[in-house]
Amino acid sequence: MFSFERRQFGPDFTFGVATAAYQIEGGQRDGRGPSIWDSFSATPGNVHGGDTGLAACNHYELWPQDLDLIRQGGFDAYRFSFSWPRIIPQGTGATNAAGLDFYDRLIDGMLERGIKPYATLYHWDLPSALQDRGGWMNRDIAGWFADYASLVASKFGDRLEAIATINEPWCVAFLSHYLGIHAPGYRDMRAAARAMHHVLFAHGTAVDALRGAGAKNLGIVLNLEKSEPATASDADRKACDFGDALFNRWYLGGVLKGEYPKVITDWLGSHLPENYQDDMAIVSRPLDWLGINYYTRGLYKAPDEPGHPVTQVKGELEKTDIGWEIYPQGLTDLLVRVSREYTPLPLYVTENGMAEVEGDTDPRRVRYYEDHLKAVLAARDAGADVRGYFAWSLLDNYEWAEGYSKRFGLVHVDYETQERTPKSSYRAFQGLLHNSPQG
Repeated sequence: MFSFERRQFGPDFTFGVATAAYQIEGGQRDGRGPSIWDSFSATPGNVHGGDTGLAACNHYELWPQDLDLIRQGGFDAYRFSFSWPRIIPQGTGATNAAGLDFYDRLIDGMLERGIKPYATLYHWDLPSALQDRGGWMNRDIAGWFADYASLVASKFGDRLEAIATINEPWCVAFLSHYLGIHAPGYRDMRAAARAMHHVLFAHGTAVDALRGAGAKNLGIVLNLEKSEPATASDADRKACDFGDALFNRWYLGGVLKGEYPKVITDWLGSHLPENYQDDMAIVSRPLDWLGINYYTRGLYKAPDEPGHPVTQVKGELEKTDIGWEIYPQGLTDLLVRVSREYTPLPLYVTENGMAEVEGDTDPRRVRYYEDHLKAVLAARDAGADVRGYFAWSLLDNYEWAEGYSKRFGLVHVDYETQERTPKSSYRAFQGLLHNSPQG
C-alpha cells in the first residue's frame, strides 16, 4: 500500500490509467486498415522476438472486463487512443462502420461505469496508405490529420472528457525518422527534420479542426526527460543543452511559445521544410491543458564520434527492466520547470510507470509509483498546477520494438490465454482510491 492518502492531492485531482490502441487492441479485422506498425513489426530484425500486435491483449473483444478492472481499481479516468486505420482504413476517404461502432461501445462502456474518457487521436499507428504518400514527411499530413480529427469530434466529441491530438511527438518524429527504432524506421536527417515540424503543424491544424467541430478540453501529450550533464565540464554542459533542446525544448517551445531552439534549427539547417516559420502560429494554437509523459532522465556528455552532436550515457541510479534510470526527482523538476518557464496551463502526468519482470507481485513497481506520486505532490507544493496522474499501463501489452518482452502493466496478461491478473501495484492503487477520502 502507499504511504499517503488521496486527500493530499485535493478533491478534484484525477487518477487514471493509460493504454494505446495498437498495444492492446488486436482485432485486426472487421475492416481495419493496415498501419505502419503492422509492416514494421513484420520485417525481421525490427522487433524483439519478431513479435507483432496482431493479437496483443485482444482488448477489441475483452474491453468490458478491462473497463471493469479500471472501475474496480477506483480510477476516475481512462486514457485510451483511437486507431486511425480502424476508423479510416486508408487514412482518408471512406470510414469503417465496424471501427466506429467499436469506439461507440467502448466510450459508452466507460460512461456506464463512471469512468471519464481521455482520448488520444494519434498514438503511432499511422495508416499504411498515408505512409505510402510520405507520412509525417509530407506536409499534406496536416490536412489528413485535421479531417480525421473532425470526424472523431463529430462522432464522439460530446462524450469525451478531454482530447489529446498526438502522443509523444519526439517519438513520432525523431525516434522513428532519425534513430530508426520505431516505425517507419528511417535513419535520415531530412526525414527527421520534416517529421519534427510536420507533426507539430498537424497538431495545430487538428486543434483548429476539433474546435471547429465543437470539441472541448484539448491538449497534447509530450514525452519529456530531465536532461543533465554527465559531469560539470563545459563540454558536457554544452552537450546537455543540445540534448535538452532536441528532446524537450523543440516541442515545449514550438507548442507553447511558437518558437524552436536555435541550436536545433542551426543543426537541421536546410533539411527543415522551406518557410517553416510561417507555420508557427498554427503550431502554437492555444490549448486547455498539457500532458507530460515521464519515465527517466537523459545524461549527456561531449560526443565520442565525429558528426554526432552528443553522446548519451547510462547513469548509476537503479534501473527498470528496460534499462531506464529510476529518478523521481526529475518528475518534480520537470513539472515545476514547465509551469514556471512555459505555461500556466493545467498539467497532467499522462504516463508514468516501469517495466519489471514479475508475476502477480511487483513490490518494486509499488515503490516506483509511491516515489513518483510523492514527486507530483512536491511539484504541486512548489506551485505547479498538476491536475491528474495516469499510470502506464493498465495492462501488460505490446511494448513496440521490445515486443512482449517488457511488462509495464498494473494487471498481468497471459498472452496465451488472455487471462488478466491484478498485481500488487494494482492493489496499491485500489487501496488508495477506494479507501481514502478525496478531500
